[in-house]
Amino acid sequence: MTSQIIDAAAIKNDPVFGQLSFDGHEQIVFCNDEDTGLKAIIGIHNTVLGPALGGTRMWSYKTEWDALNDVLRLSRGMTYKSAITGLNLGGGKAVIIGDAKTQKNDDLMRRFGEFVHSLSGKYITAEDVGMETRDMDVIREVTPHVTGISESIGGSGNPSPVTAYGVYMGMKAAAQYKFGTDKLEGKKVLVQGVGHVGETLVKHITDEGAQVIINDINEVRLEELSKKYNANVVLGNDIYGLDIDIYAPCALGATINDHTINQLNAKVIAGAANNQLANEVKHGKLLQERGIAYAPDFLINAGGIINVYAELEGYGKDEIKKKTENIYNTTLEIFNLSEQENITTHRAAFNIAQNRIDTRKKEKNS
Repeated sequence: MTSQIIDAAAIKNDPVFGQLSFDGHEQIVFCNDEDTGLKAIIGIHNTVLGPALGGTRMWSYKTEWDALNDVLRLSRGMTYKSAITGLNLGGGKAVIIGDAKTQKNDDLMRRFGEFVHSLSGKYITAEDVGMETRDMDVIREVTPHVTGISESIGGSGNPSPVTAYGVYMGMKAAAQYKFGTDKLEGKKVLVQGVGHVGETLVKHITDEGAQVIINDINEVRLEELSKKYNANVVLGNDIYGLDIDIYAPCALGATINDHTINQLNAKVIAGAANNQLANEVKHGKLLQERGIAYAPDFLINAGGIINVYAELEGYGKDEIKKKTENIYNTTLEIFNLSEQENITTHRAAFNIAQNRIDTRKKEKNS
């Protein structure tokens, strides 16, 4: 009994505003509904440039603090993703705590949609890990503040292919900077995580003649995609010391950390995962010192938000492709700025994004 009292006291003394990932977030909404079992958190980081748009992730978090930390990091990343891509959007994200395979149902989605609707458009949701286009369609039944709905009802559909194309553009730009050519033919590329985005990326680089290695916790999917794309499979977590040219993290974040960073043999890091650096400052600097070209994740994985933003702005597929292809140019700009100013690529990208936010804030206040 005593230990329970101590644990409860410790939790009460662990402040939300004191979380490591808290970065001046405007609003954090805790959503709870006993009837459906919904437990969700919506994080709104910044709305200077526009409403906070970002996907909803459904995941079985070990603790609620883990879920909070994730939504804080993800929503912050969305702010800078939209800013550097030139979109008039702020940064937000949501997480639903639970197993998407066994606990997700339409009633749960509708109830979550009602919470989204209660924010009156300050947060606009979309698809993320554990969610599908159909889930967005169900949410659309109760709120207009959702993107990534089916094309049959006026939406832009699954954003994953566009996300993958943007990562592909960023990877080619990073290759151009590091190797002097953006051709991926013959390059050894490790794709970690072969979900919707990872698989499409594998297709792009396979079509170009890259030597593709795939890694995922789902061994059945690995076998399937190995046959489909003639890719080599590596099982387990001991992958960072492999002799590769490019590492493409496309699963969950923080795979560049104290444990893995010194094992890396890759010369380029370019992938779809959010928050790839466990510590943006420390690990960004270590990558720079080791001469590893890191394409900032919040820049090159912006294809998905470009795709769903089309639903708000009314532009078509040609404009989506044009904006996504421009990730190539922006990535090269970031590498050149990093070299000129002797700062990390993450810092270079962050500075450009923050400058756009600061400029808009001054305009609003003048």
